[in-house]
Amino acid sequence: MGFIKEFKEFAVKGNVVELAVAVIVGGAFGKIVTSLVNDVIMPPIGLLLKNVNFTEFFWALDGKTYESLEQAQKAGAPTLNYGMFINNVLNFLIISFVVFLAVRAMNRMRRKKAEDPKPVTTRECPECLSEIPLRAKRCKFCTAELKPADEVQGL
Repeated sequence: MGFIKEFKEFAVKGNVVELAVAVIVGGAFGKIVTSLVNDVIMPPIGLLLKNVNFTEFFWALDGKTYESLEQAQKAGAPTLNYGMFINNVLNFLIISFVVFLAVRAMNRMRRKKAEDPKPVTTRECPECLSEIPLRAKRCKFCTAELKPADEVQGL
């Protein structure tokens, strides 16, 4: 019974659930980026390179010539698919760039949040230089009478 209870505690912890969500979202994001590379980015690049389809770049290792990668695979020929490798490198670069932009944006938000000035709630007593509440009419340390906060310069 102790093992099951311990496993439940582990599985229900926030970090495990967050990790599971991250993996699922990451997988879906990977599919989107793959589609972006294969369906949006590579066709114009192929067009610029005279209708070249990178997925069809391969070397047949059996020494024969095949019209397409599909034909070589149907014939059972071993192939070196360097066009697929180019696509995967582009996938990696795009994913890395998007993750970089996301992390950069989050870091900027954190910095901005940390730099937000806190509202002024205290001021310095002009007599004893103690820190006192902004709305105080008398210093609690030296009992000096104080001007209202709105009359004090700089506040």
